[in-house]
Amino acid sequence: MDRFYEGKMSGRNHPAGPCRDHGPCPYVVNIARATEENQNYRTALWTGCYLQLTLMCIPACGEIGLEVHPDTDQFLRIEQGNGVVMMGKCKDQLDFQQCVSEDDAIFVPAGTWHNVVNTGRCPLKLYSIYAPPHHPRCTIQRTKMEADKMES
Repeated sequence: MDRFYEGKMSGRNHPAGPCRDHGPCPYVVNIARATEENQNYRTALWTGCYLQLTLMCIPACGEIGLEVHPDTDQFLRIEQGNGVVMMGKCKDQLDFQQCVSEDDAIFVPAGTWHNVVNTGRCPLKLYSIYAPPHHPRCTIQRTKMEADKMES
């Protein structure tokens, strides 16, 4: 197994209780319902050796936050809400900007700086697929502040 399976069952990665990450076992889920029901900023739902799916809930006027994943491609799908996605080769030059809403898919190539901002009045609900996995197995982060604290 790789680094995502070794010692990642500590309380720090799943403070809300037992691990809800169903990977790497075979798993079927109604992804729209799971995404819409998620109340956490980030919940790792399935982590495998080469792929990870997280659910996200971004509050009104909130954002994912400017980030880059040097070795990870990312796919995001909006299930509920409205926002704007910004991407670029440099964090100071996000020359790609587009409004996004329900049913939109966002593709973020590895090494691309990006952010998604909720421009609506209700939570922005989305799921994100990382290849390879980016977050530790069983990650549950209730808020962006908690996520920032865990990642620093």
